Amino acid sequence: MDGAIMADSPERVIRIGAGAGFWGDSMSSARDLVTHADLDYLVFDYLAEITMSILARMHAKDPTQGYARDFVTVAADVMAVCIERGTRIITNAGGINPIGCRDALAEELEARGLRVKIAVVLGDDLTDRADVIRKDGMRDMFTGEAVPSDLVSVNAYLGATPIAEALASGADVVITGRCTDSAVVLGPLLHEFGWAPDDYDKLSAGSLLGHLIECGPMVTGGLHTDWQAIEGWDRISFPIAECYADGSGVITRATELGGSVTPAIVAEQVVYEIGDPSAYVLPDVICDWREVSLESVGADRVLVRGARGRKPSDSYKVSATYEDGYRATTTLTLVGGDATAKARAVAAMIRMRTERILSAKGLDSFTRFDAEILGAESMYGTAARSKPREVVLKVAVSHPDRAAVLVFASEIAPALTSTAPGITGFFAGRPAAVPIIRLTSFLYPKSDVTISVEFEGEKRTVAVEPGSGDEIAPTVSGTPAIAMVRIPLSRLAYGRSGDKGNIANIGVVARDPSFVDVLEETVTEEFVARAFGHFVKGTVTRYPLGGIHAWNFVLTEALDGGGVTSLRMDPQAKAFASILLDSEVEISRTKAVDLGLVDSL
Repeated sequence: MDGAIMADSPERVIRIGAGAGFWGDSMSSARDLVTHADLDYLVFDYLAEITMSILARMHAKDPTQGYARDFVTVAADVMAVCIERGTRIITNAGGINPIGCRDALAEELEARGLRVKIAVVLGDDLTDRADVIRKDGMRDMFTGEAVPSDLVSVNAYLGATPIAEALASGADVVITGRCTDSAVVLGPLLHEFGWAPDDYDKLSAGSLLGHLIECGPMVTGGLHTDWQAIEGWDRISFPIAECYADGSGVITRATELGGSVTPAIVAEQVVYEIGDPSAYVLPDVICDWREVSLESVGADRVLVRGARGRKPSDSYKVSATYEDGYRATTTLTLVGGDATAKARAVAAMIRMRTERILSAKGLDSFTRFDAEILGAESMYGTAARSKPREVVLKVAVSHPDRAAVLVFASEIAPALTSTAPGITGFFAGRPAAVPIIRLTSFLYPKSDVTISVEFEGEKRTVAVEPGSGDEIAPTVSGTPAIAMVRIPLSRLAYGRSGDKGNIANIGVVARDPSFVDVLEETVTEEFVARAFGHFVKGTVTRYPLGGIHAWNFVLTEALDGGGVTSLRMDPQAKAFASILLDSEVEISRTKAVDLGLVDSL
């Protein structure tokens, strides 16, 4: 595998496939992809905020752990094919412990008679600076609260430059700790095309291609709004990005496998978890994706272009974790015509009984007590409309003292004999008291972070552009319409939702450009705030992406802390888009007829 950076060449195509979109993803999909597609690179994205929390807890218990162990198994399984075809592998599976990940992979490959050159990117781990960070008065970038004491882990989101440096050294496999999800794709593009640090439009375009394939099959039909149209879920193809030197690219798939790639599906992924599309801040570039265009250029082939970029900021985003008490969660099933009422009564009993016991023991009340009735549309808030005859009651609590959580755990089973008839489904025994690892994020100067690449026994420092860009960009206003009749939002739009910590993101994409005016007028910040008023404690902000006829809604303080901190059944807002699409919007009947949404006046 040649380590030289190639000159810019418009006719060259770099094919990058995604092998995993999160820790816990399919263990067979990477092999399926490399079997049916000839790739230059295979990338694995394992890290989310919730994953870093889990890895930090693992590393605290056992210093040899703290990386995504699935990667070792999957990479070893495909390595022989990758060696044969010259496919290089890049991953952020290193998590809290990239050196441990490298050593585990090398050991597994040696056992199989395989050997490759592995580079490790270091520098994201700032845990040894925790005391300095607190003394410097760092504050959470979302809440403004002071960074707490007793941090378990502190990791900066690095960019693509060190990955490109590792590839230039001749590495066959590059393992990083925390980096931005898109960097595992932008890194090889920097290496292959020799893009300069100030080629901001290209850096933004390459980051967009990385953003599109980072979540694996979510851009090849997974979670698509029109899910009934997708075939082959059992063996869905993970995505391929065919990347060009000008920054444009084609998203496609292995057609021998399942799934689908259309502009609508790709558009859903464009808006996924991006915040303000005019200022999507990454370490290498500040991206502006408002005027991105998507064009079908063949079956299962979508051309992506139009990304713009500008100078990056002078800071890294840093995510730190800390312990914040304990939690426990359990479920019970209630059956009968009054199942929902039974569930509410059982939840109230559990709360009253456990709070009384806590008081008798001299313990404070639970920090949080959260009860959700699954099957009764509790996630829809005031829009709930079902009256089911069977529901699942989920109850979760948190408390600073483990003893208090154990009181809760011991008082679930008694409900089976002391409350409502038709109660069942308590099979797993007493719920465990699990430590809560909470997340806080803040900005940290790039100039204070030293990044290095360790390769073949040598460690070399990597120089990174310090940056000083402005994160603010002008927004684009839309065109108003008139509201008069009710139409299901799902007939007008596709949707996709996700999270960033305690912030929910909902992308809304017009099914047809002719629907844009109606959606601009009706799906407002107030409309979304009403739909999620039972969840959102902060603000709702709408950002337009005119190029793909879409909007991104950012809902702050919407997830009960988010990740492993949240007590909800949906701590990552995965269901929010489905809930929103079930809403109805009001437009004039004349407009509805013109758009083909109703038959006649």
